[in-house]
Amino acid sequence: MRQIILDTETTGLEWKKGNRVVEIGCVELLERRPSGRTFHRYLRPDCPFEPGAQEVTGLTLEFLADKPGFEEVAEEFLEFVDGAELVIHNAAFDLGFLDSELSRLGERYGRMADRTTTVDTLLLARERFPGQRNSLDALCKRLGVDNSHRQLHGALLDAQILADVYIALTSGQEEIGFGDAGAEAVRRPAAVASFAPAAGERPRIGVLAEEEVAHLRRLETLRKKAGRALWDEVAGTDEAAQAPAAATA
Repeated sequence: MRQIILDTETTGLEWKKGNRVVEIGCVELLERRPSGRTFHRYLRPDCPFEPGAQEVTGLTLEFLADKPGFEEVAEEFLEFVDGAELVIHNAAFDLGFLDSELSRLGERYGRMADRTTTVDTLLLARERFPGQRNSLDALCKRLGVDNSHRQLHGALLDAQILADVYIALTSGQEEIGFGDAGAEAVRRPAAVASFAPAAGERPRIGVLAEEEVAHLRRLETLRKKAGRALWDEVAGTDEAAQAPAAATA
């Protein structure tokens, strides 16, 4: 599975008011682990910041003046995300801005939904923590993800943090640890087991013999009571023949 954790920074809250994207940050995950590939660009917006937006990002028009416009990086960006599953916090916001930027270039690029699927971690968090604050900072605190190095909003940094939040939110069993030797890695809660298999290896989980026997006995009970067991259909095999032998093992 190829996933792209994506975040943007903008000149304001609404693309419909003419606000533009000023930063894009992407982190690639392969099979839920960082591949080491990222996409990060600052963009010249050709419009002013709304009041307050500049303070959130720390970016200025002076800093962005010599940066490329979105049209100059569009093809490179789309090539990076094409065919991937995007993971975004409050996806409607980022996708709205990106679709707006693409629409400025004409119809040939279409919309983000034409190229990708999307998982919205804000919706996932609301399902898991209903009635609670589910901002990225709140989730970091709740899930034990270290975001102490996040003083300002930055697209790449936020994408890296979101990657760790996403893993914790959906499984909580791995530690990603972004950053180089001079940067503090993002950590999992101490109570969560973590592992780091060698490159190219995937952890293998075995089943104990007594567990398999118990599983087959349970299936046989279900077959007798209900006439069938859904496991047989899901697994694509009929384990009924194995049950008698297992039950007497």
